[in-house]
Amino acid sequence: MKKLYFLIILLVTCMCTSCVDIVERYNFKASGACDVIYDFDMSRAVAVLHNLLSDSVTATPQFAMVKDTVMNLYSALPDSTQDKLSIEQTKLAKSSNLAIDMNLKKDIMKVSIRHQADSPAGLEYYLQQLSKLANYNQLAKKGNAVNIFNAQQLIAGQDCYSYQVTTHKFCRIIDKTKFNNFLKKTQSTFAMAKAMLIDMPYKVVLNFAKPVKKIDNKKAVLSADRKQVILQTNMDELIKNPTVMNLQIDF
Repeated sequence: MKKLYFLIILLVTCMCTSCVDIVERYNFKASGACDVIYDFDMSRAVAVLHNLLSDSVTATPQFAMVKDTVMNLYSALPDSTQDKLSIEQTKLAKSSNLAIDMNLKKDIMKVSIRHQADSPAGLEYYLQQLSKLANYNQLAKKGNAVNIFNAQQLIAGQDCYSYQVTTHKFCRIIDKTKFNNFLKKTQSTFAMAKAMLIDMPYKVVLNFAKPVKKIDNKKAVLSADRKQVILQTNMDELIKNPTVMNLQIDF
């Protein structure tokens, strides 16, 4: 069972994943704490791929499994992965939650990873470490019924960004070298998604406790009260211009 949950984590920890509607949400509080939520909706991709899977796969107990639950992220990791975590990474996993809404037969596959950082430094550490938690273990064996995405390739995407977070600034910059290497490894995956007419939307929503003073991305949309920033693109645009999702916000 843990292998199944861990596979789901692997499916969603890549922020550049294809076949997924991705929304990053940051809710900054006046105290300096921040609730960060990664919502991943793979339902559209499941609906497309459902028709391509063999009857032997869709008839397995794994494919028929239905889940609607929230659990501690640490408890969802395999024992072998837990043993490899550092003390700080263990604390991070234990302070995060994993929400799963899965019914593959009804083409539903939604996952959220949720965490509350108690400080800007805590948020920065979380953003830098999240993908590493999944990188410690290999994927489940081939033949797992829910292994319908090439998560082993896609896992590298989250590591393409570097972050700087302070009490008055949120900054993330893409590493073009890492991103180009990521694209080389995932060409077949993105080609498959494009052939299926999957547009791969990617949205970042940041809510602040006080008005934003400055944004350096012209695509970012600032709300009338200057307390919300929304930046939206898709994978095609990101491939053409990797810096499109760079953000520096002063607040």
